[in-house]
Amino acid sequence: MSTNKHATIRYNAIDKCLSNSGRKYYIDDLVAFCNQAIYNFSGLDNGVKKRQVYDDLRFMKSDEGFAAPIETYKDGRRSYHRYTDPDFSINKKDVSPKEQHHIQQALEILSRFQGLPNFEWVDELKVRLNDQLPGISNQDKNPHISFQENPYLKGMEFFTPIYNAIRHERMIAVEYQNYKSEVLQHFEISPYHLKQYNNRWFVFGQSPAYDTLTNLALDRIISINEIATPFLPTKIDFETYFEDVIGVTIPEDAQLEKVVLKVTHNLYPYIASKPLHGSQKVIAREEDHIKLQLEVYINYELKSVLLSFGNAIQVESPLTLIEKLKTI
Repeated sequence: MSTNKHATIRYNAIDKCLSNSGRKYYIDDLVAFCNQAIYNFSGLDNGVKKRQVYDDLRFMKSDEGFAAPIETYKDGRRSYHRYTDPDFSINKKDVSPKEQHHIQQALEILSRFQGLPNFEWVDELKVRLNDQLPGISNQDKNPHISFQENPYLKGMEFFTPIYNAIRHERMIAVEYQNYKSEVLQHFEISPYHLKQYNNRWFVFGQSPAYDTLTNLALDRIISINEIATPFLPTKIDFETYFEDVIGVTIPEDAQLEKVVLKVTHNLYPYIASKPLHGSQKVIAREEDHIKLQLEVYINYELKSVLLSFGNAIQVESPLTLIEKLKTI
């Protein structure tokens, strides 16, 4: 059991004891109640000791904890503990300014998902918190964090059904309009993963018609439907699948290439602070340029990124990439 969950169980057990003004709870009683609560929850019988419960009482009394009105009363040679306010409970305590600040920060992060299908609960959550905890979700307040987003992005109506198909391992049929052709394409895929790149969303899946993964942009999808064809499971780890690629495309039969770039001194500080890829490293410093090396697959996205910098970046190798850039 995690330390935080363990502590929460103890705090709640102690809280129940101290709220009961009809009984005196000595330290041995509190230890016993904490250990019973932990056992009831987890089945673990390696309970806590007196020292831990004393530490818990100090924390609960502190401003960093719950500012609980705990008083210790002498009873002969022993002492018992009780709330001076019989109506107090740590579960009734107002949210502190520090906790409000943390909740506000979390809401700003969650606001990144506003507008995405299936994330309407973010707006509902903000309304509920604003109603119950005034000041946390102030709609008139300027946000502290802004994320890149495109509210006019096409295809987002397919995000939720694709996401659900991934979760429930269901095959989907997709009508797709490639930007290079006016003829609609039909795909049947087992969807595995949704990825955002350059403010666009892509779904990755396996089609029985192909040996390699199929990659479809959501903004080119015309329609999707779940179908009864058996789902094709995958062993691909998408946490590592994109490690050697810029963007979302891994060309068929592609090999990892060591790409050597010559970057002007004016551009280099920007490239250093925002690397083109995780493999980027400096291999030489010349009078008129910095020489960098990437180890990546050569794909459309890599070529687009390099061309976007104009003459500030020149490709030294491999020759195949130089030739491909000349044809664009």
